[in-house]
Amino acid sequence: MEEPLVRLRPLTDEAAGLRAGAPELPEYVDRLCALVERVDPLIHAFVPEPGRHGRLRAQAREVAARYPEPDGRPPLYGVAVGVKDIVHVDGLPTHGGSALPPGVLAGPQAVVVDRLRAAGALVAGKTVTAEFAASAPGPTRNPHHPGHTPGGSSSGSAAAVAAGLVPLAIGTQTVGSVIRPAAYCGVVGFRPTYGRIPIAGVIPNAPSFDTLGTFTADLAGAALVAPLLCDDWRPERGASPEPVLGVPDGTYLEHAEPAALRAFEEQLARLERAGFTVRRVELFPDFAGIIRQLQTVNRFELARSHADWFARFGGLYRPETVAGIRAGRGVAAGDRAAALRFRERLGERVAAAGAAAGVDLWLAPSATGGAPEGLHSTGDAVMSLPWSFLGLPALSLPAGRTAEGLPLGLQVVGAAGGDERLLARAALVERALAEGRASRGGPGESRGGPR
Repeated sequence: MEEPLVRLRPLTDEAAGLRAGAPELPEYVDRLCALVERVDPLIHAFVPEPGRHGRLRAQAREVAARYPEPDGRPPLYGVAVGVKDIVHVDGLPTHGGSALPPGVLAGPQAVVVDRLRAAGALVAGKTVTAEFAASAPGPTRNPHHPGHTPGGSSSGSAAAVAAGLVPLAIGTQTVGSVIRPAAYCGVVGFRPTYGRIPIAGVIPNAPSFDTLGTFTADLAGAALVAPLLCDDWRPERGASPEPVLGVPDGTYLEHAEPAALRAFEEQLARLERAGFTVRRVELFPDFAGIIRQLQTVNRFELARSHADWFARFGGLYRPETVAGIRAGRGVAAGDRAAALRFRERLGERVAAAGAAAGVDLWLAPSATGGAPEGLHSTGDAVMSLPWSFLGLPALSLPAGRTAEGLPLGLQVVGAAGGDERLLARAALVERALAEGRASRGGPGESRGGPR
């Protein structure tokens, strides 16, 4: 029988079962490693690791010994997590998707991994990334259609969750590297407000934008892990009111493909039928200017982040990364400073426009369309670009499919620092979309843990 490549494992269910001892950690690790051995050769979500099974068995023994009683077990007790290979993990080399010697890239374990381990998680392994979280893709395939990209640069993290290898994976986003692969792979991606999860211990791309994020099967999983990773989490109290939804009309939306826009309009109509108020707002009149200003900062900072490594190992870098670094060398520091001032003014205008229209959440397609065919590109990040430029928290919710059966995502964006409100109110959107699919008899995915 052919191995199914898409199976979703809800994090909340898996974490609850492990805390209760069903299954016990040794059995869980054995099943996990067997699944990775069967499935990962087909999608290449994980960086190869010869001693994975033994390492995980040792981790599991340590965690089980630390928390012998179910009542005292932490929220992620025993949960297997994939970690993007630009994030340092003690005991595992960091390659950054590159050919550079791992010792050159080594550094202290990332704060986000410290927090995962403090919550009881097991690091299942490093997940494949585009080279240095830029644009040169790795070997990962989309579990829905293996001939298509899973997106990037957090390619392996999104694919690992979609294929059910792990119920939780960590990625990073500079422009669109969480939201886009989540959409392409049909899972939930959460990119919190810039700086909300400490970035220490992560190889930088563009430090003015770099943000850690998560991939889970559903929004409840994102809501479980966010308080464990984000600084100063303040849970929403009481029932969340139905949010007013804003649509940023104009040239920004014109970057989406016609089929993606049709699907987006259907989603908006479904939400309006469910009782949501949807308001259209002209938000980015000079969208081309926003793209230029983000690229100015991104290229400048990419070149500076790699100045030392590139001087020593430039011949080992892939052409796409070389092109970005060389472009960044031509950007003046004054141009970067001007672009950051532009960002500050734009943020003020977007906040004012949202307040004037009474908008609680912005909605947009998560990507320009379904995952492109081929593995030579990770796709276009433009639909995430303005929100990443402003450092706003965003989610991608699975929302429909293309005619070819490729997943589409709905991007839900909140106010800066409003991650708690975004997650709480997006749950209402997720529920309405799910009810709409159920009423039309929409297809589901296979679910379940390692078998």
